[in-house]
Amino acid sequence: MKPRAVTKKKPSKAMPKDIVVNRRREWRFELPLSVVIEGKLPRGEKFREETVLDNISSGGAFFSLDSGVVVGSKLNLVIGLPEKLAEGKPLRLMVGGVAVRLEKPGAESKRQGVAVRFKRNFEVVPAGKKK
Repeated sequence: MKPRAVTKKKPSKAMPKDIVVNRRREWRFELPLSVVIEGKLPRGEKFREETVLDNISSGGAFFSLDSGVVVGSKLNLVIGLPEKLAEGKPLRLMVGGVAVRLEKPGAESKRQGVAVRFKRNFEVVPAGKKK
């Protein structure tokens, strides 16, 4: 057997400082959509809170809450969709998810940042329909 020649790897070029690498699977969109969050707090009390999404992707969303949810909390989101998407009809997206990451409240706000990963099932319904 002949010994193989060892090839040296070329040094990789450094990435420019103005390029941001996104390691996430889905693109996030900064869409300030109104949303109602429903779920249970750690001691079992139900809560319902209105807020605005910071961002959303096909796999999840990020928003801030006054309620004290914990990682693993099951949440239901009712997201108001822009009427331009549905020829002037008011629609909302209903989707469940699980809190996967929490951020401590900042100095300017007492609201907790919550990252939710969506379940696969979702429903788009007219804004007046109750589930």
